[in-house]
Amino acid sequence: MSAKRRAIVSSAHLVSDSAGALSEFEYGLIVAANAFNRWIVRAMAAAGMPDLGALDVLVLHSVNHRARKKKLADLCFVLNVEDTHTVTYALRKLTRLGLVAGNRQGKEMFYKTTKAGQDACAKYRAVREDCLVAAFGAFAGLRGSESTQAQDAELGEAAQLLRALSGLYDQAARAAASL
Repeated sequence: MSAKRRAIVSSAHLVSDSAGALSEFEYGLIVAANAFNRWIVRAMAAAGMPDLGALDVLVLHSVNHRARKKKLADLCFVLNVEDTHTVTYALRKLTRLGLVAGNRQGKEMFYKTTKAGQDACAKYRAVREDCLVAAFGAFAGLRGSESTQAQDAELGEAAQLLRALSGLYDQAARAAASL
């Protein structure tokens, strides 16, 4: 007879009889989000930019993405950030550090990474390869995955699930705002 698995949750008072696993998932999401934020800050520090916060790092990578100029609204949309002032602050900080440059076109300001910003992103990638990607490859063997393709497929499915759940949380936030 196997023992009943106990759910690991952050707030037992929120566990629902109709969706108990949701509370367990939310706790996992909280822990993973904080670990991810800590990782990106430390990886960027190892890449030579120790004064950036998590949102600063995310904004820098988003501005650098595909080497295209980005508007504030586009950055907020892609990062799913509602409070535009936090992204504006990050852009000002990145501009002050010489990692990003803004260019006004009509009424809009467009941002792109400078050579220093591109170099910082490249150094971050090298740190990521050394510290995370290498460990991630070993993780497949520990889990018994037969191939990196199988692991990639599992991770892709998890990413799809997270994106779908973000839509549910966004809808729930809109519903809560109307109460």
